[in-house]
Amino acid sequence: MKSAVEIARGVRAGTVRAAQVIADTLARIDAIDPGINAFTVRLDAQARRDADAIDASVAAGRDPGWLAGVPFAVKNLYDIAGVTTIAGARIHADRAPAARDATLVRRLKASGAILVGALNMDAYAYGFTTENTHYGATRNPHDPRLTAGGSSGGSAAAVAAGMVPLTLGSDTNGSIRVPASFCGVFGLRPTFGRLSRAGTLPFVHDLDVLGPFAASAKDLALAYDATCGADADDPVCSDRAWTPLEPALSQGIDGLRIAVCDGFFEHPLTAEAREAVQTAAKALAAERRVAIPEAERARAAAFVLTAGTAGSLYLSDLRARPDDFEPLSRDRLLAGALVPAAWIHRAQQFRRWYCAALEAVFDSVDALIAPSTPCPAFALGTETLSFDGMSMPARPNVGIFTQPISFAGVPVAAVPIAVGGPLPVGVQVIAAPWCEPVCLRVAAELERRGAAQAWVRS
Repeated sequence: MKSAVEIARGVRAGTVRAAQVIADTLARIDAIDPGINAFTVRLDAQARRDADAIDASVAAGRDPGWLAGVPFAVKNLYDIAGVTTIAGARIHADRAPAARDATLVRRLKASGAILVGALNMDAYAYGFTTENTHYGATRNPHDPRLTAGGSSGGSAAAVAAGMVPLTLGSDTNGSIRVPASFCGVFGLRPTFGRLSRAGTLPFVHDLDVLGPFAASAKDLALAYDATCGADADDPVCSDRAWTPLEPALSQGIDGLRIAVCDGFFEHPLTAEAREAVQTAAKALAAERRVAIPEAERARAAAFVLTAGTAGSLYLSDLRARPDDFEPLSRDRLLAGALVPAAWIHRAQQFRRWYCAALEAVFDSVDALIAPSTPCPAFALGTETLSFDGMSMPARPNVGIFTQPISFAGVPVAAVPIAVGGPLPVGVQVIAAPWCEPVCLRVAAELERRGAAQAWVRS
């Protein structure tokens, strides 16, 4: 699969036709996806029409956009005009089709990218493994017996399988970073409020963030740049000025103060996950170690806020249609609906303190390195993880290292590290609020130095 950069360069120059790119993409999805189950909706006819329009623009001498002809797909909680937005949940199947595309979908299209479909996910975005009882599990492209991670599992798997070069996902507690780690691709969770969430089904309003997946730091930067900007349709979306990422990638890391997270982030880890952090740190000459204060409590508060908000969101349907809920999520939603309001209030109070405490850490460092997941991908259906002298329930604990970071709303790049084992595993590159360029500069430097490498099927 060619990169987004290569495809757009060829289409813009007229040396490659967008129609041929889409024909090849659809044929590849036909061949690969039956064994992966990343796609829930295909938009073949529309994609062909859009490709013809791009080719006509090029032939007429008009600018087709900097992502001209680049195929992309989105997690199925994004609105797509004419398609019912289900968010992996059967209770949404009877909703009316969306009247228009989500803001980020429109922005990618306006840049010339071509939407080819919607992607599988954990129901309601409540999970870390994309084991969806109603729509099937998404399988890891590197071993179909294993999970692709979640909840944006389809988004990560579609890139890792070489079906499309760009996808969009969402991240509440780790749903971009976990599947990026398990599938071996790059992902970006921007600062809370940076990208518009208009036209997407919510999960936890105070934590939800949208972001891209790609097979390189440069492709990731291009997708981010195409989707940035204020949006009156999302009151949380900031009108704060933003710095394009793609030019920042060439700046390197000179002058950046980079440290490794210790304390809470040191256990539990498999040997592979530990090696990933060590490899990244060595490549960046990051010798300093920093503790994030109260990270364990932040994770607990994130659990309370997630459960309580999600349970409240779905309470009326839980009462009226309990049998229509995805079984792996229903009991957790019911339990969340019983969380006392006082607990949620206390979690929010603690969150204000924690955000300030984490920002204080960035007074002395510019970027932090931490594991994305405690282990590589494991078998679908796994109930318990046992390593590093600990045993723990598998599904909720995959996000043990991502949740404390999400809780503060700071930007994070998920970076696949070349550890030499049979499966990928990634690290998080964490920066201060609104400092996405720092995350991508470090990710690109890890690529240049050979420490980071996307695992994409040829």
